[in-house]
Amino acid sequence: MTDPVTKSPVERVVHTIARTAVENEKYFGDLDAVVGDGDFGYSLARGFEIVLNDWDSFDRTDISTFLKKIAVVVTSRIGGTSGPIWGTAFLRAAAVTAGKSEVDGPTAVAMLRSAAEGIMARGGASLGEKTLLDSLVPATDEVERQVAQGHDALTTLQAAAAVARATADDTAKLQARRGRAAYTGERSIGSVDAGATAVAVLFEALVHEWQGDPA
Repeated sequence: MTDPVTKSPVERVVHTIARTAVENEKYFGDLDAVVGDGDFGYSLARGFEIVLNDWDSFDRTDISTFLKKIAVVVTSRIGGTSGPIWGTAFLRAAAVTAGKSEVDGPTAVAMLRSAAEGIMARGGASLGEKTLLDSLVPATDEVERQVAQGHDALTTLQAAAAVARATADDTAKLQARRGRAAYTGERSIGSVDAGATAVAVLFEALVHEWQGDPA
C-alpha cells in the first residue's frame, strides 16, 4: 500500500479518515450505544475497511474522479443511514474539485461547505439537532477564518480541531432531533453525539498526520 507521506494532500486526508474510522470502531460504537442503536462505529469501520483494502485500485486520473470512487464505496458499504450521508459528503466534495489538479485553502473550504450542505439535504438535518453537523459546520467556519488569515495547513487544522472538539462536547447539551437517538427525547440530553465526536476525532487525526509531515 502507498506510503501516506507520498500521497497527495487529498489522498492523505481520505486515508487518515479511513484509518481513523477503523481504529475507533469500538469508541464510536460505544458513544452511539448511549442513546442510539450502537451500530455507528461498526458501520463506519466496515465501509472504510474496504477503502483501505482497495486503496491502490482507486482511479486517480484527477481529484474529482478519486473522490467519486471513494463516495461509491462509502455509500454502498457503510450500513444504515451513515452510508448515504458520508457518501454524499465525498460526492459533494468531488463536485467542487471537478477540473482541478490541486486543492488550495479556498477550495478546501468550498469542499467542506459543499459536504455539509449535502449532508443537510440528504439527512434533512439542521444545526442544533445533535448531529455531526454541529461539529462539522463550526470547524469549517474556523478553517475558512484560518485560510483567510493566510495560515498554513497545520495551523489551520489545529484551530479547526479545537473548534470541532469543543462543539462536539457541546452537543451533550442538545436534545437529539434526528436518527434513532431522537426517539429517546430528553434522555438524549447529557451525552455527546457520536457523529459530532467522530468529526472531532477525525480533525485531531489530521493534525497528527500533518504534524508528522506538514508539507
